[in-house]
Amino acid sequence: MSQPVQPPVPPGGTAPVEADLLIVGAGPTGLYAAYYAGFRGLKVAVLDSLPEIGGQISAMYPEKMIYDVAGFPAVKGQDLVDALGEQAAQFDPLYLLGHRAERLDHGDDAVTVTCDTGLTVRTKVVLISGGIGTFSPRPLPAADVFTGEGIRYFVPKLAELEGLDVLIVGGGDSAFDWAMSLEPLAKSVTLVHRRDKFRAHEHSVRKVMESSVEVITSAEVAALHGNGRVESADIVAKLDGAARTIPAQAVVAALGFVADLGPMSTWGLEQRKRHILVDSTMRTNLPRVFAAGDIADYDGKVKLIATGFGEAATAVNNAMTVIDPSAKVFPGHSSDSG
Repeated sequence: MSQPVQPPVPPGGTAPVEADLLIVGAGPTGLYAAYYAGFRGLKVAVLDSLPEIGGQISAMYPEKMIYDVAGFPAVKGQDLVDALGEQAAQFDPLYLLGHRAERLDHGDDAVTVTCDTGLTVRTKVVLISGGIGTFSPRPLPAADVFTGEGIRYFVPKLAELEGLDVLIVGGGDSAFDWAMSLEPLAKSVTLVHRRDKFRAHEHSVRKVMESSVEVITSAEVAALHGNGRVESADIVAKLDGAARTIPAQAVVAALGFVADLGPMSTWGLEQRKRHILVDSTMRTNLPRVFAAGDIADYDGKVKLIATGFGEAATAVNNAMTVIDPSAKVFPGHSSDSG
């Protein structure tokens, strides 16, 4: 169930939409917020520039295993998205997919969001849950010279690399996650990092070090070779310049992403390092605008999917008092509602 149960409003649709809560971003945090807002009886619309729900997970790593979501010892990314979509579906949120939020206009008792497609949404509260906002991968320098195929910045389908010699470049969580996921499928996996220390979680590093993955540190990919498609790569040590050539029919450049808020950066939101600052209720500095998930920032923030779930519930419950001043912030426990 990679698509929501309810058909989305197609791009280009210009009929105005009315909602109690507009969620900008259909990733895990946004989907959980859609469920929770429905649980609180709100009319919900979910807006995303991508053509399907799931955000970065569905776009970049639907088959990768996620290990730090409460209640799941391990869960495939797309399976988590599907479960979140099913959870939200019981309250029939309206999905506005393929629309990018461009402009925010404040009224006396509502705000209006205008999209690049001309669609307008009039809503009592906006909750921004757009992950890292608009993102583009950091380039691999060696890929600028090599014009062939076989270079990728994420792996939506692991099976595409089955039986290949795979070179992964990077030292963060994504690089080590790909290494762990591909190690049982690929002919060989080599991970190259330009430093001798890693940004990845210690548990992931330990698992890769104990596997058949070859890890090369303090080295860089100097060149890629191949006739139309990558076939090998030159790896050069930074300390002494020693070089070696390894087979590689696929190169995964897991070097991170450059993110920005896109058009939302013109809305007047208070920011810190391309993230939206919020208080303990997940309110931004703008009236009727909240934020949750990776895009939200505050002192002590820990960027985890699990954190986003809690922030979504906090944002929705506090938004209730804006939508309905007579409402209580805490609705009671779901187990008491039947």
